[in-house]
Amino acid sequence: MGITKLEVKEFLLEVRNRPFLDVRSPGEYLQGHIPGSISFPLFSNEERAKVGTRYKQVGKESAFLLGLKIVGPKMADFVKKAIRLAPDRKIAVHCWRGGQRSGSIAWLLQQAGFEVVVLNGGYKAYRQYILDSLSTITFQINVVGGKTGVGKTRVLNALSDLGEQVLDLEFLANHKGSAFGFIGELPQPTPEQFENILWDNLASLDLNRRLWVENESRSIGRVYIPEGFWKQMKLSPLFHIEIPQADRINNLLKDYVLEDTPALKIAFEKIAPKLGGLRFKQALEALDAGHFSQAAALALEYYDKTYQHCLDQNISPQIRRLDFSHGDPHQIALMLSQL
Repeated sequence: MGITKLEVKEFLLEVRNRPFLDVRSPGEYLQGHIPGSISFPLFSNEERAKVGTRYKQVGKESAFLLGLKIVGPKMADFVKKAIRLAPDRKIAVHCWRGGQRSGSIAWLLQQAGFEVVVLNGGYKAYRQYILDSLSTITFQINVVGGKTGVGKTRVLNALSDLGEQVLDLEFLANHKGSAFGFIGELPQPTPEQFENILWDNLASLDLNRRLWVENESRSIGRVYIPEGFWKQMKLSPLFHIEIPQADRINNLLKDYVLEDTPALKIAFEKIAPKLGGLRFKQALEALDAGHFSQAAALALEYYDKTYQHCLDQNISPQIRRLDFSHGDPHQIALMLSQL
């Protein structure tokens, strides 16, 4: 049993087969972490702050001794928890830079009979690796576009059912993209964590197959599509879907939690300046009366103008318009898959 240091690419391959521990503080983990990692903090947020302050005010040795004083009583619990997570005694660890914290835990677990793998350069090296990769990796992207309510996410799901390679950016972002996109969704990841999740999904895809994505703005709620991947999307073929207005409204009624009228009102308030005073007032009155179809139609007046402006400015080398007399996502996906 021993300790092995691996570079990012090799580490990510190795941790497919063993638990891997992020020994940074809970706050650092929440800000961003490698998908699949287990939060295993050496210090709490408060303890880390104390050690950091001691380092700045007194010096490295004093901070080190304070760290030992804090960690000492926890060592037995660390080993017990690690045994529960990895009964075969094969485990991986990382911290921020691959230094003191991961080294300490690795040494402790080695003494307890573990075979330990450590990420060289820590989470900082991982971040640099994925950001570099997101800027250089190339996919054969097809973009599914269309006005609000055409059911682009439903079409992506149907394409996936047909065996096509699909990436649902809105699902990864926990947001549907518009001012109404937060309704019915879980809290969004941090922008940093969204990049981590996106890379984790992209890394599992086949570069030799085409990839279907939805036409998105650079921002999806509070997160952002990395610039390299975003540029690829903008320079890829765009398939613009048109379906009847009634089907679009029905899709919106299915997509949003209509019982959450206060949230719908908040969303309308976000677009009120562009919607106009009269239409905003009409939308609120429609919501209060339970006339959700009417409210949806008013929202579409704003979103259709916005989408058309974006479509006019689109730099895609190929924009193909596909008109359907229905809103059936499975039939739409079937046609797309045959193109």
